[in-house]
Amino acid sequence: MAADEQGVERGHGGETHQVAGDGRPSLTTQQGAVVADDQNTLRIGERGPAAMEDFHFREKIFHFDHERIPERVVHARGYGAHGFFENYEPLTDLTAADLFARAGERTPAFVRFSTVAGNKGSADLARDVRGFAVKLYTKAGNWDLVGNNIPVFFIQDPIKFPDLIHAAKQEPDRGFPQAQTAHDNFWDFASLMPESTHMLMWAMSDRAIPRSFRFMEGFGVHTFRLVNADGKSTFVKFHWKPKQGLQSVVWNEALKLNGADPDFHRRDLWDAIGQGSFPEWELGLQLFDDEFADAFPFDVLDPTKIIPEEDVPVRRVGRLVLDRVVDNFFAETEQVAFCTQNIVPGIDFTNDPLLQGRNFSYLDTQLKRLGGPNFTHLPVNAPKCPFAHFQQDGHMAMHNPSTRANYEPNSWPAEEGGPREDPVNGFATFPEEVTGVKRRIRPELFADHFSQARQFYVSQTEVEQAHIGDAFVFELSKCERADIRTRMVAGLRNVDEDLARHVADGLGLEELPEATAPARPPIEDLAPSPALSILENGPDSLAGRKLGILVSDGADAGILEALLTAAEQEDVTVELIAATVGGVEMSDGSSRAADQQIDGGPSVLYDAVVLLLSAEGGAQLAAKPPAQDFVSDAYAHSKFIGLAGDVTALLDAAGLSDATDGGLIEIADAAGAASFLSDCRALRFWERWA
Repeated sequence: MAADEQGVERGHGGETHQVAGDGRPSLTTQQGAVVADDQNTLRIGERGPAAMEDFHFREKIFHFDHERIPERVVHARGYGAHGFFENYEPLTDLTAADLFARAGERTPAFVRFSTVAGNKGSADLARDVRGFAVKLYTKAGNWDLVGNNIPVFFIQDPIKFPDLIHAAKQEPDRGFPQAQTAHDNFWDFASLMPESTHMLMWAMSDRAIPRSFRFMEGFGVHTFRLVNADGKSTFVKFHWKPKQGLQSVVWNEALKLNGADPDFHRRDLWDAIGQGSFPEWELGLQLFDDEFADAFPFDVLDPTKIIPEEDVPVRRVGRLVLDRVVDNFFAETEQVAFCTQNIVPGIDFTNDPLLQGRNFSYLDTQLKRLGGPNFTHLPVNAPKCPFAHFQQDGHMAMHNPSTRANYEPNSWPAEEGGPREDPVNGFATFPEEVTGVKRRIRPELFADHFSQARQFYVSQTEVEQAHIGDAFVFELSKCERADIRTRMVAGLRNVDEDLARHVADGLGLEELPEATAPARPPIEDLAPSPALSILENGPDSLAGRKLGILVSDGADAGILEALLTAAEQEDVTVELIAATVGGVEMSDGSSRAADQQIDGGPSVLYDAVVLLLSAEGGAQLAAKPPAQDFVSDAYAHSKFIGLAGDVTALLDAAGLSDATDGGLIEIADAAGAASFLSDCRALRFWERWA
């Protein structure tokens, strides 16, 4: 906004604002009254009581007192960004949804990622499910695909959701632990709910500690319907496939990341978009019909089950790109309201019981959080297509009927009578035929709680299986009650005997407990599904990752330039870590500022590291415990470590003087720098772990 010749500033709506003497806009109240003194309350006498008529103070403190809206009960810690969805080809044979009607169609999108159990102030790297909620502002209305980074859920019926979340949250008498399930209440509940077993396998896997929002999958979880213009229905499951591949951290790394940077995921997304490395996912559809659903050994309406991609391939139909950060975190990320009930013509629900419950719960949740029924008036929630209705009034109403009619049907002429229903273009529910006795009951196939849990486990690599077993041991070791630990191991015997034995040994159980009697005998010969493994679906490049170079005074300037050049070619971000943030003087006399000081730049922040040291500089760093940890952690976390210059003193100090493996790579020249970055595409040197 610019001041005009009369010293008045034009606002967004054409209104005018007074301009203070230094050219800045004059401070006003919310009503627009210019404030003369913002330093002192109005009081009677120099030391007298405050005056109740001080409207500026009352308004200012009133608003401050109400700045915080209730945080979400679940998914409280979230981070969002804007972008678009681009459709690859017309899908009119499958759906009447407008966003899929034309090749190249771009639909504005807002995506919010989140953890589930932690409060707003918790850390990013908690072991937890991640929310993956997408709001698509289509030309036919808003479509909210409110999913997770795990394709199944803990429970089958929504009536158990309050119990699940109560059990997972901090225990009510003591108010801890925060943002983790490693306590008695959660595992007591889980051990008594066999239907949670499949989800537990995912939650104890590396899927629950992703390296970045950018490197994780998203799932719609439930079975939905696509309905075309002729009314033909096709079942669908929605997938978001990261174009930069899957990647997670290891548990020890997650613990240290939470200490080094509790905002690690937030910062990663913000930095990636700011650097132009826009995160991308492809939207994939698993499409199937009633014949497949009837023949499938599990119920497609069961939210604790998947359909393996080997049985129904994922058809990639478009891409989601995040290319813009929010202007204001509260206005957008915090106030965005996702509701699973928000669908558009061409997309419809199924009778998945958990989905039906979410459709009821989410609207009620937003009403509570955002203070009234008009949360759709907030810009981040408002559709970008034309809309017209007779809903009116309520808290913070910004759009009310402007004509005489506020009801329908009415007999007023078109210019006064307002909108009318449109049977031709309006949403029409798929006319599914439904019969049956009204009872509180679940389908028989819902009773198979262990078959797909076993399939998930046997689909993992040896490294991933070990991580799952160790995660169970860690979490259950936090339970005070031995009977809970024993009950969980008894359930795991229905998944895999080796897994149950690993957990039992880790917990110090003298013998394996008798297996929990399954409600339905598990199927033990389901084929492994490679699509379920992170390590089998990693990236084929190092693009979007981060390289940390620990550098000292006197380090080889030529090798540093070669590393920077190779990193640029690989689309890798580089940070320099030094003894001080002021940086170092290189071998050629040039100065290099550091991005991180060694105490604040541990190796857990990076996907690969390089030690670029002179003899004197390496000896000085070797005396610093953070530098020793930088090297020893990178080695323990199976990262590739580049060795350039005189690194002997630091390796000795870190206890790695005898370490030799293919993940420790000498860099002597420019060719060595390029070769090192090429090797790092594997992300981890897992042979070291074995």
